[in-house]
Amino acid sequence: MDNEQIREYTARISQANRSGLVNIVYELFAYSIDRAGQAFDADDKDTAVKYLKKAQECVCELKRNLNFHYEISYNLASLYRYVHEQIIASITKRKPVNFDIINKIMGDLQSAFIEVSKQDTSGAVMQNTQKVYAGLTYGRGKLNEVFMNGNERSRGFVV
Repeated sequence: MDNEQIREYTARISQANRSGLVNIVYELFAYSIDRAGQAFDADDKDTAVKYLKKAQECVCELKRNLNFHYEISYNLASLYRYVHEQIIASITKRKPVNFDIINKIMGDLQSAFIEVSKQDTSGAVMQNTQKVYAGLTYGRGKLNEVFMNGNERSRGFVV
């Protein structure tokens, strides 16, 4: 990822609610798997393994945040375990293992979570962050975002 993409994700993460964060993790997973596939196609196995490990971190994060008070979480855990196993197999064999299947599984889950996030009206998870305003300035061929500080001294840890 280049610095611009990192900055965009940072801004989105700082403003996202819980379901929005899940969607971002799914996007990062898709990005990592896509990059791993490109690296395998270019016969760059070290880069592929690097991106597979990033995808593995995404799946672990999704598993860690399941709420087992709901029965569907057990089904999601099984799907995440399967995807995780395929990533591990890809790392150890140093070739793509069932990428088409895990892309389908995670893509379908991402679509479902996008629908869920449309109904989520909760506030941002991160509090005490900079506000992001889009459209105040324009760059070359794109819209810039501006970060505004209400009170700089109130940022950071609040006790």
